[in-house]
Amino acid sequence: MRCKKLKKSGVYEYTVETEDLAKYYKMGSVIVKALDGISIKIIRGEYLSVMGPSGSGKTTLFNMIGGLDRPTRGTVYIDEVNIANLDAYELAWLRCRKIGYIFQTFNLIPVLTAFENVELPMIFAGVDQDERKRRAVEILTRVGLGDRLDHKPAELSGGQQQRVAIARALANNPVIILADEPTGNLDLHTGLDIINLLRSLNTERGVTIITATHDLKMIDVSDRIFWIRDGKIDRIETRAQVAI
Repeated sequence: MRCKKLKKSGVYEYTVETEDLAKYYKMGSVIVKALDGISIKIIRGEYLSVMGPSGSGKTTLFNMIGGLDRPTRGTVYIDEVNIANLDAYELAWLRCRKIGYIFQTFNLIPVLTAFENVELPMIFAGVDQDERKRRAVEILTRVGLGDRLDHKPAELSGGQQQRVAIARALANNPVIILADEPTGNLDLHTGLDIINLLRSLNTERGVTIITATHDLKMIDVSDRIFWIRDGKIDRIETRAQVAI
């Protein structure tokens, strides 16, 4: 029986928990341990960075937390729900309503405008048209693109496209944002702008933000940093403990 740790408000304290999480792949006669026994607890409203070299398991961990892949063993809890117990429909509902995704390559739909890209996940979630319009305009304005609603991705800079991707991730008011290398395709100045925007949104909305990154600038805005190596947690530090 897992111990339930609740705040006084009755809200469960941890947005994400994993217990002995592992993902193995068989390549010929070799077993590759992409994740090997990851047990973590991520506090509601926390800004967390997962850092480590390429191939260390960061993206695999994201895929497990986001319900995009199944572990070889272990469990993932999102808001105290064991996602392994969800059927395909329930898992799709959780991904749509509880989790927002931000990708290094933006993954915007090129034939849609900024407004339409942000509106799309709300259509999938069954949000009515008036509310979709209100939210999309409000979020795009908040990320600095109130004057770019009708622009398609090709008409936007890389930084602007990433802002659209951030707005899209927030469209359904998720409890978790998973940001996989969100500054990886951006120049130094634009990357810093995106980092500061993510931190501001984390503070304003209370949304838990988990980033997988090589970008050391992300450390300055993080509450905690999980260092991962060879599929295992190497160490966990607060910002004050990190020497860079």
